[in-house]
Amino acid sequence: MTDISSFIKFAIDNEVLQFGEFTTKAGRLSPYFFNLGNCSDGESLKRLGEYYAQTIQHHQVPFDMIFGPAYKGISLASSIAIALSQKGKNVPFCFNRKEIKDHGEGGKVIGAQIKGKVLIVDDVISAGTSITESVKLISDLGGAPCGIIVAIDRQEKGQSNLSAIQEMEAKYAIPIISIINLDEIKKYLTDNEGLGENLRAIEKYQNQYGVR
Repeated sequence: MTDISSFIKFAIDNEVLQFGEFTTKAGRLSPYFFNLGNCSDGESLKRLGEYYAQTIQHHQVPFDMIFGPAYKGISLASSIAIALSQKGKNVPFCFNRKEIKDHGEGGKVIGAQIKGKVLIVDDVISAGTSITESVKLISDLGGAPCGIIVAIDRQEKGQSNLSAIQEMEAKYAIPIISIINLDEIKKYLTDNEGLGENLRAIEKYQNQYGVR
């Protein structure tokens, strides 16, 4: 199982998890921001793939291949596939094109052909747009979306009183798992001196937008 504290420290050290004031897609002023795009060197990307692989194997979601939505999902799917292969599970992966290519190899996806049970990998679910597009593409190409794994569950309201993750689970009837959630970040801040101000800001934000 993934060491939660280790992953949160990794995220803070690599400025994947940042504290301050950030405007979300929903227009909310958030006291924290999570961006896997800051894993931009070989070592951090390697470790990121390992954290995802550990979580995937712990939850034992049955799947045949990995799909990563462009653009962040490209390096993410690649690193996870490598990490899984080092754990004895070699699986194909692919990612989509933002624009369909009509020459060369053409097609809507790059990498392995979509077939069987497809596990979608992403960073975070906010509005769910990327997931909706991914599920449609996989289904249109004959695959069966079987689950989604993200780095963080923000545990805040989406378009209803449910969280964005809960809304996607209800809509597509597939499991969505996360490496960490906001409650676990709060616990980490509680256990580490000097981070109390960030904890108070997150608690205030969660009181306003969090799911019950």
